[in-house]
Amino acid sequence: MSLPDLASSIDYLARASSPSQCHAFRDGPRIVAIETVIPHDLAAGLLLLRIHTDAGTIDGEPVIGHGETYYVPHAVAATIHDWMCRRLLGSTVTAIESHWRFFYERGIAFGVKGCELRAISAIDLALWDILGQLTRQPIWRLLGGPIRDAIPVYNSSGGPSYGRRDKDAADAQGWPGHGDVGRPGPLEDNYNSIYHSGDLAEELLSEGYSAMKLWPLDRAYQRSGGHRISWADVEEGLRPFHEIRERVGMDMEIMLDGHGFFSLPAALRIAEAMRELQPLWVEDVIRPDCVETIADFRERAGVPIAVSEMLVSREEYRQVLQRHAADYVMIDPTWVGGISETRRVAELAQLFNVPALMHDCTGPLTLFAGLHIAASCANVTYQETVRAHLKTLYPLLVDDTVCVHEGHLPLPKRSGLGIRLLPELFSPDRPGYRVTRLQK
Repeated sequence: MSLPDLASSIDYLARASSPSQCHAFRDGPRIVAIETVIPHDLAAGLLLLRIHTDAGTIDGEPVIGHGETYYVPHAVAATIHDWMCRRLLGSTVTAIESHWRFFYERGIAFGVKGCELRAISAIDLALWDILGQLTRQPIWRLLGGPIRDAIPVYNSSGGPSYGRRDKDAADAQGWPGHGDVGRPGPLEDNYNSIYHSGDLAEELLSEGYSAMKLWPLDRAYQRSGGHRISWADVEEGLRPFHEIRERVGMDMEIMLDGHGFFSLPAALRIAEAMRELQPLWVEDVIRPDCVETIADFRERAGVPIAVSEMLVSREEYRQVLQRHAADYVMIDPTWVGGISETRRVAELAQLFNVPALMHDCTGPLTLFAGLHIAASCANVTYQETVRAHLKTLYPLLVDDTVCVHEGHLPLPKRSGLGIRLLPELFSPDRPGYRVTRLQK
């Protein structure tokens, strides 16, 4: 796209979203339908979203925005169709910030941090996706990027079944933070991270990864709860890290994810045992429900602390940063409020000289949202990936493949998010499908 064409597009969008026009939200491209679907047969906790517009086609493709979020998808879908559609249908699609503020300010009256904020997140992704398509630009360019040529990633040790449907289970959604150990087999990184961690580290290094995250203490929590942990459980849980160090030395950065299972005394015991292993960070060993305790833990832990995709508002991150409770902040774009709020949180962390991390252990659009932030915000130091999801789950959801090369992912090149949900997922015959249309 030439610079004059881009300037013309931006001028049109500015006029379509000017205060005098946005008061009625009826000028410019409008939202005409909203679809959601829960892909029960693939990932039962995932909510997929499409926002349709009356903007016609660009480069032969209809202008449709794509979004997603994760956990309690039925409640999120109901929030979108039964409440948020009343605002969105017929309104100006490019008024991203105005829509965000409206939903957040209305939702704050009854909490906003649950399914409401996840719904806002999915919508925000889709609106940014549309803006990128209308301007024929990737979102990272609209956010001021690029600031790097490729995005550094690490591998989280989940397998092909992590977070996915168990065909033998009556309820396939599972519980937040509870992962299974997996089973032997290709890409079974959660299983191999426990039983063959040295082999897994060597395999990841051969593929170009230089950092890996494990969660080997989940079983200790499941056995005895999070208020205490024996030295035997600590020794068993950290054995995989020792094997990695013995096998590949310091060539592999290692991180521990505690999934927020432990209270302060147990977390301090775990941190003490981690010191000799020199982790890049220790993440969510302590539950992130009291900022003062998190700050106390960080002061006494003796290892770098990452906090936490479980925080779901800029205010919660502000408290953590002002209390000096984190060495890194982890952000999930589809939980915290979409691309709009993720960028604000990352820049807030930059003010405190605390690097940001992009979370993804859920879905491909969460990953791509993180990539756009990482491509436009210098404060982002890593994007999380699950290579088993990249190779097995995500190809069933989106129209392009995602390949890690030398520990990095490329900047998305296509307009908008740079990837599209497969249209066949949005079938009225699929359980969990809903659509709400603008009534003429």
